[in-house]
Amino acid sequence: MSNLNREEEAVLLSWARDICVELSVSQINLFGIYLDELCEWNRRMNLTGLTSRVAIIRDLLIDSLFPARFLPEEGWLLDVGSGAGFPAIPLKICKPKLRVHLVEASLKKVSFLKQVIRRANLGRTEVIRGRIEADGNLLNKEGYNIITARALAHLPKTLTWCAPYLNPGGLFINFQGSRFENALREGRDVLKKHRIFLYRAIPYKLPGKDSERHLLIFKKNEREEQFPDMKGRNNFRILFLPDDIPSIVAINMPKNV
Repeated sequence: MSNLNREEEAVLLSWARDICVELSVSQINLFGIYLDELCEWNRRMNLTGLTSRVAIIRDLLIDSLFPARFLPEEGWLLDVGSGAGFPAIPLKICKPKLRVHLVEASLKKVSFLKQVIRRANLGRTEVIRGRIEADGNLLNKEGYNIITARALAHLPKTLTWCAPYLNPGGLFINFQGSRFENALREGRDVLKKHRIFLYRAIPYKLPGKDSERHLLIFKKNEREEQFPDMKGRNNFRILFLPDDIPSIVAINMPKNV
């Protein structure tokens, strides 16, 4: 039986469907366990500034699930600066075959994440206490198929830290607000160094929110490839995208749910 009440379960199912994510009964139960633990621990430590369970579902759970439709079912996922587990825990619940590493520096947050993993019985999921810029020796030596970073640092610095661990053909997932073009330009050298390009820039709005957000999906080339010299051009989509890949896929979540 789900730990979510009827309203919470209804909004979770409705908003998940709006972003093309279908949840099973068992997955709903796992989200209920996660939400219960988050709210309980949040009384003792600052995991999130949100206190409403519905707001947590909308602003954290649904936001974290937004990349799910673009990700493979299996492979290694690295979540950097995991905090309270977003987006890694929701993505693991949604795609249980993923093998997940969560990197978090705070001992208290590491304890929380381990508790959630134990209570939800999330197999092949490990919390690594450390910082990616200093503790790369603790990570999977074979690299990762997916790397996620939500509210970690300025994009160029996040790319600098994460890019070395992304496998060829792998995806780097980053969450941004309405404006991100300058951050992309600042990160151009890192992208070129590691043969990474912007694969998708997807605008969306959370339910009941007017502010636009963007999901950025970067991809690492599987072969050595020279990036074109775009000197004098200011269009970031041309700078970072091969000609045969579309730059924008517009998916807007409804405002009136």
